Amino acid sequence: MWDSSTTQPSNQAADPERIGQHGLEIAMAVSQTFCVHREPVGKRIIAVIELADDSGGDPAGRRQQPS
Repeated sequence: MWDSSTTQPSNQAADPERIGQHGLEIAMAVSQTFCVHREPVGKRIIAVIELADDSGGDPAGRRQQPS
């Protein structure tokens, strides 16, 4: 994702009373990699998330071939 704000994302302290603003925490928890790149205007955030094809947990597009 990209936005024009120069403010870098930052985690907030854990607070069970906080409503909202959990997006960064969730993205970092489920991502294999998470990085922020400064752009000439704003920033670009890249989060790599592995998806599962089925309940067996095979990664999307990588199902094992039957033997």
